[in-house]
Amino acid sequence: MFASLLLLSQLAFGGSLAGVTMPDNVTVGGESLTLNGMGLREKYFIDIYVGGLYVKSKSTDGASIINAEEPKRIHMHFIYSSVPADKMNETWDGGFAGNGGGDAAKVGKLKSWMTDLTTGDEIILDYVPGKGTTVSVKGVEKGTIEGSDFMKALFSVYLGDSPPTSKLKRGMLGG
Repeated sequence: MFASLLLLSQLAFGGSLAGVTMPDNVTVGGESLTLNGMGLREKYFIDIYVGGLYVKSKSTDGASIINAEEPKRIHMHFIYSSVPADKMNETWDGGFAGNGGGDAAKVGKLKSWMTDLTTGDEIILDYVPGKGTTVSVKGVEKGTIEGSDFMKALFSVYLGDSPPTSKLKRGMLGG
């Protein structure tokens, strides 16, 4: 009986980390995506957010995920009580700079959509080929940034050579 309940709970939810549970599957651009993995973003031993990565087919290869021209999602669930918009934008600047940059106007648009964040707030980054990357902050769709070039730069922030932390990247890649 216990084994059946455990299996049922694993089917309902893809993963749990630091008190955050994310579903196993989501739909982006009409396609079903699977939770690839979850990682914890820490800074100075403080837990900031849990990041989840959703893809069509699970993979541990960050470069393949970045370059795949298919729907994908990064889901950030904040667990820290106060992340001001300016701090989030500093993090974006460092992330893009450390991973090959990005179109300044597109990065500026992303940063213009940031607001102060607190425990329970979420940022969702959905990429759909031919449409672009749709950004939602605290449940509000802010807009879409066109181009696979921006998606590649953005996903490189998390899965590229210089992620916010290796632990976050490793977790999102299912490691």
